[in-house]
Amino acid sequence: MTTTTALWSFALVVGLLTLTPGLDTALVLRTAALGHRARAWGVVVGIQTGVLAWGALTSLGVTALLTASQVAYEALRWAGAAAYLVWMGVQMLRKRARETPESGTDPAARDTFASGWRQGTLTNLLNPKVGVFYVAVLPQFLPADTNHLAMGLLLATEHILLGLLWSTALIAGARLLSTWLRRPAARRTLDRLTGTVITAFGLRLAFGD
Repeated sequence: MTTTTALWSFALVVGLLTLTPGLDTALVLRTAALGHRARAWGVVVGIQTGVLAWGALTSLGVTALLTASQVAYEALRWAGAAAYLVWMGVQMLRKRARETPESGTDPAARDTFASGWRQGTLTNLLNPKVGVFYVAVLPQFLPADTNHLAMGLLLATEHILLGLLWSTALIAGARLLSTWLRRPAARRTLDRLTGTVITAFGLRLAFGD
């Protein structure tokens, strides 16, 4: 496999992965739709930071531990599912349950790039399925005559660029809903939906195969 073929083939695989609705999509949409523009971009960059980290670690062979060691995989699965994803989803549900119809915006939400970046990075790094995907797929696109670290980072960068393009479309689409989402009832509905999705994902990650 040549470098050009590897790049095109990997772009097709991760392009389809990027377009598939999932946890990252829900998190970006929810944050942007609530009008937290700076935080939304922080979430996007945080997610892509996680992608770059997984790509680098896979290229170095470190994340092979996730497939070689059941203990390592289970530890990350429970840390990501029980300790973070479920907690984050439940917090969204509890927050909106406490909010009154007259409360309007959420005063606890910090519309900062840094807070979004932390959330996006943790969400991605604590999802072992992302690591397993990279361990299973990335090596197949590393030509034998290339520097594996450099090529792995190049492929991860390709994934990041596709993710940024898709996230830009998501944030732009969410802005079209901003007028409707200014209503407290709409905000509560969105947070309930997103909180349910994130909690369900975390539980599936914890108790699924």
